[in-house]
Amino acid sequence: MKLYVVIAFLCMVAATWGKPAATYTDKWDNLNVEEILESQRLLKGYVDCLMDRGRCTPDAKTLKETMPDALEHDCSKCTEKQKEKSDKVIRHLVNKNPDYWKELATKYDPNNIYQQKYKDKIESAKKNP
Repeated sequence: MKLYVVIAFLCMVAATWGKPAATYTDKWDNLNVEEILESQRLLKGYVDCLMDRGRCTPDAKTLKETMPDALEHDCSKCTEKQKEKSDKVIRHLVNKNPDYWKELATKYDPNNIYQQKYKDKIESAKKNP
């Protein structure tokens, strides 16, 4: 399967070991995010992995491990393509899969910290589906 379902919410990234990298790997920069978002099967697979209720592909596992860092640090290690794709994922989830958005927010942002931190981005996504 492919990466990026939730990126971001966020940001698709790869985990790094040792000294932190300036940016996450660009391995998935050319991934066709639209293909994943348009396929309920692929999207559900990523969400299930992120929610600990399904098997994780290696890519989904990497996303799951890296997403908290990307959320906490404002995607500062994301490449420009990753940021663009993250915005697409956010717009899609907020507007077309709000149940997934709520589930993921409940798990990865139980104290509503990131919902507040990224409030403008979320509101913009709602206005510009």
